[in-house]
Amino acid sequence: MTIAQRELEILRVKKASDFSELNEELKQHIQAEVVATVQAILEESLQEEVTAHLAELTTERPRRSGNYHRSLSTQYGHISQLAVPKLRRDNRQREWRILSRYSRCLTGLLDFAGYLYIMGLSLRDLQEALYLLMGKVLSPSAVNQVTLRVEERMRGYRQAQITQTPAVIIVDGVWVSIQYTLDQFKIDQAGHQRQCRQAEDRVILAATAVWPDGSHHLLHYQVSEQEDVGAWTAFFEEMIARGLDPQVVELVVSDGTKGLLEAMAHALPHAVQQRCVTHKVRGMEPKLTFEQLPEQDENGKDLTHAEAKDLRRFQIKQDAYAIYDAPSHPEALLKLQAFNDKWQPLEPDAVHTFNWGIKRTFEFYRLDPALHVLTRTTNFLERFFREFRNKADEIGAFPNETSCLILFFLVMQREHAKHGRLTVANNP
Repeated sequence: MTIAQRELEILRVKKASDFSELNEELKQHIQAEVVATVQAILEESLQEEVTAHLAELTTERPRRSGNYHRSLSTQYGHISQLAVPKLRRDNRQREWRILSRYSRCLTGLLDFAGYLYIMGLSLRDLQEALYLLMGKVLSPSAVNQVTLRVEERMRGYRQAQITQTPAVIIVDGVWVSIQYTLDQFKIDQAGHQRQCRQAEDRVILAATAVWPDGSHHLLHYQVSEQEDVGAWTAFFEEMIARGLDPQVVELVVSDGTKGLLEAMAHALPHAVQQRCVTHKVRGMEPKLTFEQLPEQDENGKDLTHAEAKDLRRFQIKQDAYAIYDAPSHPEALLKLQAFNDKWQPLEPDAVHTFNWGIKRTFEFYRLDPALHVLTRTTNFLERFFREFRNKADEIGAFPNETSCLILFFLVMQREHAKHGRLTVANNP
């Protein structure tokens, strides 16, 4: 289908919609004024960029040589004749900051389109969405710049050297569904032979650095088939290959994932595991038997059976969390003993589960007190994973691993920007 045919199709869809529109003449007038204003601002900015470039030169400065004209699509509309300043020489060697050479779309528009594409819009849907935004149908090659641009940024991030190693890292995994090609083939409705595809479960393993000032950033992530010894070993070895110093890592915060300790012994021999306190406390809940439930609350109000169970669940978890609020390890052990004395007669199974392997939940006390809250749970990664799952659930099964990793990268960038966190592995 040609661009002209696609534009006619989009216009038919637009005309059939129920959305009310401004008077067409008024709408076109407003659009023209907006585009003219954007063009004027861009042209002035380009002139300022050339002026700044000339000021930075230490050698003989070339003279200006008028302008050349090019088209440019922006999120505000299409500019058909953008005046771009030229110099008498070295135009090809100089890289623009505002414009990318040979690109017909403004960077902000490509970023916006990138989010739409990764959120699951097809190429045709993306053409339609951008047409409604800027009044011009982008060619498939122009839209393909979206995925190429984001993929390039993502690969650059994942391959960047780790030049400084944190003493503390938080690791966890989030499960996703990704489509993979099979050796089988099928005939589609048009009679064409197509290779069969099947969605399979995969886990994205991720590591977050925690720096002495309390700042975080995502250090590394990759797709694995399982959360086991081999997967975690390969994960750590990939970070080491990027520059992580295994001698510097002291603490690895995680949930109770299998295989992690063995992988740490191989790849991070000087590190100890800090079991996530949140996971430890939640692990009691399935073991609660709710024996000897209270009949009234602390204010003397009668409780239903369901209310009494909720109160028991809340109280035992509250007391468990309070253990880790102790300012020192010895004081935490005293609180643990008081917890056991109180709850062992009422909930023996839950208390036994809580105490199993509990020593690993106190490793954060070896750090500076200012880092205790940040390093005793995997909550930071868990919150990030929730944001990622919200987006991933809208897509369902990712068409390939690359699209999955790109979405992970985009959500990561958004989270870093929201909270003012660092975004590159070699710049803590």
